Amino acid sequence: MIDAVVGETTSGRPDDRAASALRFATELIAWVATPWALASHSWLLAALSMVVLIGLPTLFSTPGDKTSVIIAVPGWVTILLVLLQLAAAVLSSWFTWPTWAAIAVTFLAATTLVTECRRWRWLLSLTTPAGPRVEVPGAP
Repeated sequence: MIDAVVGETTSGRPDDRAASALRFATELIAWVATPWALASHSWLLAALSMVVLIGLPTLFSTPGDKTSVIIAVPGWVTILLVLLQLAAAVLSSWFTWPTWAAIAVTFLAATTLVTECRRWRWLLSLTTPAGPRVEVPGAP
């Protein structure tokens, strides 16, 4: 549920529908442009880039940011994964596509960075996911 006054969901997560759309568009570009840029060097690198760009964000996510979490990670890891996607999209577009397209991708990535700020502040405010607790005899 969205609270229109503060722009947050009832879970405390910022309402980031616009940021999500921009982030997804940039991710799609990274998924297309990166293997395309790497394919001329090595098909293995192109395939590995897909595993990294799609697989890592699928496996690792911050609880509360996604409804389904396979491996829980702190918010800063999610931020680094988004930054990886943005960098891949921008760099690959400059190596692969015409200048006008690379400029458009760079502008999209910059806009995504700006719109992600609220979500990133929220992600950084989350506590680290609890791992297994180890009892040490004699420890307080």
